[in-house]
Amino acid sequence: MRHLSKIIPLLVSFSFGSAWATDGYFAHGYGVRSQGVGGVGIALPQDALAAAANPAGLGKVGDRIDAGLTWFRPVRESEIEGNGFGFNGTYKGNDTQDFFIPEFGYNKQYSEDVTLGVSVYGNGGMNTDYKNGVRAFSSQGSAGVDLIQVFVAPTATWKVSEKHIIGASLNLAYQRFEAKGLQGFDNSTFSAAPGSVTNNGHDNSYGAGVHIGWLGEITDTVTLGATYQSRTYMSKFDKYKGLFAEQGDFDIPSTYGVGVAVKVTPALTLAADFQRINYGEVDAVGNASQANLFNGLGNDNGAGFNWQDAKVYKIGALYQYSPSLTLRAGFNHVDQPIRRGDTLLNILAPGVVKDHLSLGATWVLSPQSELSFSYTHAFENSVNGSNSIPAAFGGGEANLKMYQDALGVAYTWKL
Repeated sequence: MRHLSKIIPLLVSFSFGSAWATDGYFAHGYGVRSQGVGGVGIALPQDALAAAANPAGLGKVGDRIDAGLTWFRPVRESEIEGNGFGFNGTYKGNDTQDFFIPEFGYNKQYSEDVTLGVSVYGNGGMNTDYKNGVRAFSSQGSAGVDLIQVFVAPTATWKVSEKHIIGASLNLAYQRFEAKGLQGFDNSTFSAAPGSVTNNGHDNSYGAGVHIGWLGEITDTVTLGATYQSRTYMSKFDKYKGLFAEQGDFDIPSTYGVGVAVKVTPALTLAADFQRINYGEVDAVGNASQANLFNGLGNDNGAGFNWQDAKVYKIGALYQYSPSLTLRAGFNHVDQPIRRGDTLLNILAPGVVKDHLSLGATWVLSPQSELSFSYTHAFENSVNGSNSIPAAFGGGEANLKMYQDALGVAYTWKL
């Protein structure tokens, strides 16, 4: 444990260059092994990152250290058409395109019934970078946003009976945010705090929440899991109190989910998760966009992105091909959080992908070490606006499009 004080700050620092956008702006899976099965993890713990999906999972993975890195490449595009002010055109938000997302997990079996560990991972985020700006926002130079969310989650599990484990994590959260190119909103007509809307550099936010979970072996072949993660209450982004509702407040929404894993044969395991992300409980994300646009950005009833709560469905297969090789595959589907009438502001956050296909593998290098890989493709998806641009901005429609690729590698050291 003495080395964690050095390793964790390094990983959080490295995460400054990272961005996510898969299940809305949450990661589709936590840890390279989970990513390889479509993000499944509530009833299928595979490594020391398992606490991100279900804290109770650390009670099943033993003494180990897992460290990994995922290369993530989102391709974002927006289009404005039918606009009376001449803002029509295609805008590509990919001037920053390649991101690298680290992960780290440590777990220790302290007694027959108790484990203690820590998981460090990117919970979510969003990045857009329109090199030439967005004319509808009166950009002066480039436009876009950069948001990351990192969790450091100390976790304890307790084996309450031979077949049942409960776990709890303290989610210590860090956020970093920047907005640029929004000069058209940086005035008293649109913002309650002009000067705190755009081009103020990065701002930091800190907070905490709790995550609890249960894992139960119902039969020799069936495992069930359930988890609840509270809303994570964050300090405000003071530099952007004129942009986000509630004077710069940007909490991380609560989630809950259930999972099942079935050992079909000694070699084949099938698993599935259901998760709900409560985006709407955070006003900066869930407040109506068009209807609240003239209420003053930054006010309690200021415009948000009007994201709906998202339901996420994950299914995966794990196949023990040989004693030294495990193969994985999975599929992940998320409901569309962005409404067609609110695509204008979501040019900044076009998290419209819905379907993800994943593949993965683990090679056993020695009794103490393993190497894992995953690849995920999020299929291209579009949301075309419907009455999405107000008459005050010249009317017309804003259309959003995105697809993504991710490639991860992780090393396991069994202690």
